[in-house]
Amino acid sequence: MRRHEHMQDEMTVEAVQEGDVVPGSAVEPVNEMSTAQAELEQVKGERDQLIDRLARLQAEFENARKRESRERADARDYVVSSTVEPFLGVMDNFQLAMKSDGTVEQLRNGVGLILKQMEDALRAMNVVPVETVGTQFDPRIHEALGSIETKEFPDHQVLEEVRRGYKIREKLLRPALVRIAANAEQVSD
Repeated sequence: MRRHEHMQDEMTVEAVQEGDVVPGSAVEPVNEMSTAQAELEQVKGERDQLIDRLARLQAEFENARKRESRERADARDYVVSSTVEPFLGVMDNFQLAMKSDGTVEQLRNGVGLILKQMEDALRAMNVVPVETVGTQFDPRIHEALGSIETKEFPDHQVLEEVRRGYKIREKLLRPALVRIAANAEQVSD
């Protein structure tokens, strides 16, 4: 019997070395199970940390998006208010002019002052009128509505401004509508 026990012990040692479980043996793969369980717990912990980090990053991104949207709206409101503010006085003066009982000449003078106030407000925002009468026609800033036959002025000189054009710095906001000279005696360039 001793020999039988000895053979069974040798088989158990070999089975443990190879990782096999021998039925009825006293040695269990407890070590492997506890290692696998520890790795699983570690992976679960890392997963939970990553999920938490992802949730925080999503919240930060959403907050940044809302903040950017709010800042953009605030900037737009600031630009609109700083643009409109100079014209509120102009509106007040038009309302006063509408209520006045003055003569036509007084009303005309009042409207002229209001127009000057409007031009000053535009100039403060770097909006300036396009030069027209007396200049050569320039299709980049003028739009010709027609021509006037003349021998007194050079060909393509702007003779009349129908509607004023405006630039902001060097950028054209709208072209000036003009009538130009048509001088048949001059050869145009």
